[in-house]
Amino acid sequence: MIAGNLIDGRAIAEQIHQETAQRVARLAVRGIQPGLVFVRVGEDPASKVYVGMKEKTSTRLGISSRTHALPATTTEAELLGLIARLNVDPRVHGILVQAPVPRHIAEARIYSAVAPEKDVDGFHPQNVGKLMLGDPTGFRPCTPAGIHELLIRSQVSIEGAEVVVLGRGNIVGKPMALILMQKSRHANATVTLCHSQTRHIDSHCLRADILIAALGSPEFVKASMVKPGAVVIDVGVNRVLDPAAKNGSRLVGDVDFLNVQPVAGKITPNPGGVGPMTIAILMQNTVRAAEMAVVGS
Repeated sequence: MIAGNLIDGRAIAEQIHQETAQRVARLAVRGIQPGLVFVRVGEDPASKVYVGMKEKTSTRLGISSRTHALPATTTEAELLGLIARLNVDPRVHGILVQAPVPRHIAEARIYSAVAPEKDVDGFHPQNVGKLMLGDPTGFRPCTPAGIHELLIRSQVSIEGAEVVVLGRGNIVGKPMALILMQKSRHANATVTLCHSQTRHIDSHCLRADILIAALGSPEFVKASMVKPGAVVIDVGVNRVLDPAAKNGSRLVGDVDFLNVQPVAGKITPNPGGVGPMTIAILMQNTVRAAEMAVVGS
């Protein structure tokens, strides 16, 4: 393994946590504690783990957090009612509704119900619109914003780079493309967004100076698809069967890591790459929401 080309997401996330803790301390001097509320509907095992990790980080940084764990039978109206109450609670600066929600609940309607100034996940249409327009006053979605920080803090040159994003999802793919194509510092990239209907996807990937895989397909990106020296960011989390594993399965990314790593100039491990950054940006967004509330009060 060529350890020298790894982008250490855990180490970079820790840098951000230290910066966030300093901002929390400055707010504490003024008698303000950032408040973050998680809303989880149902008993999805992965959601429980993710919320638990976020709660633990919140506590460590001095951010007040609590979780509303609702049964899977919760109606959309009941969930909207809870969000409405949280929107007007002055102790709450950030609201995160953990995906997925049960099928009988319209996810888009829920995201739209969260007050934009408390939408630390960056999914409200107002924040999405601000991102598209290049307005920095909105909140950016945590995973693509975290990837952006990974690139910046790893001294990856983005300006003028050919970037290929694999996946057109609303959580990562689309906002990632928007972030990197902005006419601003640490952006100005030429972005190609590929998806399931893209023809000759290999040829697109081979042009990429920066290749971001967020399509939810186990080990889709092979070494033959990567330009030597390219930066490869693996966002995927996929469970595959493995009889040799303890529970009969294991988690892999969207990149065939062992074979791609020797080709890449820089590459994120999985786990330990993008995941820690998502949480770091969530905490950063929450503290920023608290700071904005102070200014607006």
